[in-house]
Amino acid sequence: MSSSPVKRQRMEAALDQLKQFTTVVADTGDFHAIDEYKPQDATTNPSLILAAAQMPAYQELVEEAITYGRKLGGSQQDQIKNAIDKLFVLFGAEILKKIPGRVSTEVDARLSFDKDAMVARARRLIELYKEAGISKDRILIKLSSTWEGIQAGKELEEQHGIHCNMTLLFSFAQAVACAEAGVTLISPFVGRILDWHVANTDKKSYEPLEDPGVKSVTKIYNYYKKFGYKTIVMGASFRNTGEIKALAGCDFLTISPKLLGELLQDNAKLVPVLSAKAAQASDLEKIHLDEKSFRWLHNEDQMAVEKLSDGIRKFAADAVKLERMLTVSVVCGGPHVPSPMRAQAWMSGFKLGRVKTCMRPQVSFTCCPASRAC
Repeated sequence: MSSSPVKRQRMEAALDQLKQFTTVVADTGDFHAIDEYKPQDATTNPSLILAAAQMPAYQELVEEAITYGRKLGGSQQDQIKNAIDKLFVLFGAEILKKIPGRVSTEVDARLSFDKDAMVARARRLIELYKEAGISKDRILIKLSSTWEGIQAGKELEEQHGIHCNMTLLFSFAQAVACAEAGVTLISPFVGRILDWHVANTDKKSYEPLEDPGVKSVTKIYNYYKKFGYKTIVMGASFRNTGEIKALAGCDFLTISPKLLGELLQDNAKLVPVLSAKAAQASDLEKIHLDEKSFRWLHNEDQMAVEKLSDGIRKFAADAVKLERMLTVSVVCGGPHVPSPMRAQAWMSGFKLGRVKTCMRPQVSFTCCPASRAC
């Protein structure tokens, strides 16, 4: 016999149960989607910002970023770079109005192998937040977990007091190096690890506790807790709520609005699976990694090597798409700039209304006929 309506109403949603022992973070650039789930923090990345920037609801932010880039002047490339940095900060600032904690803002993935460039870009983002009246204590700078990215994180934390979130983390070597660097937080991926195993092995389905992504985060969590590292472990990139439940008790979990919605509708009892106390009983041994040993140990993990490079390429590709979208508006200029939606259509090879080819020699794209720049 099913439980009564009154009893069902009293059952606590899985999302609310999860919040009792794990900090829940919203993984989205769509800040209008945050209100319902009341997360502590939020994370963004170039792919999420690109998706949000194409939504009509956010066109004012896009136009504000474009205006900012043009106002600073400089070369076309400089204007685009400044507009993108501003756009990321504008989205972050709006998200911070919805949450009590911190937002993660990502450094361009194309800088993943240039430590100094990552440090400079991170400091620029923090400066833009400061101009907006937002303390650096409410910001996590996301960096790719390459060796160079990890060293950039170490420098930002130690020399500039900037908190870092190390992303695209797939291997135990990456996790150990991040712990030794003393960064604030890491984001080990779950779903992308599962994707690789499904695509590259004979096994196509896994129970949550046997999910290779879940096992990876569990090992990292246990290692950090056993040896007293302060770096926060935030599981990321989930494919289903089963993975999330199997990591209940992890420090933080960053979850998409879709899966947050599923957890909100789920009344099944949830218990913590991970704990600092249980981690003490693990048989893990402490290791130290210099650059050579890091590169070797990471290279031994085929999945991690492939997924790190793939992740960097995908984030870089979305950064390029965002650049192209903003380039149309920055270069065409004037009151008749094409909207980002028109720019998206152009990038996809579609013609939206009457368009013509811009005749300015440095421009190789289509813009609106009414623009004074063409």
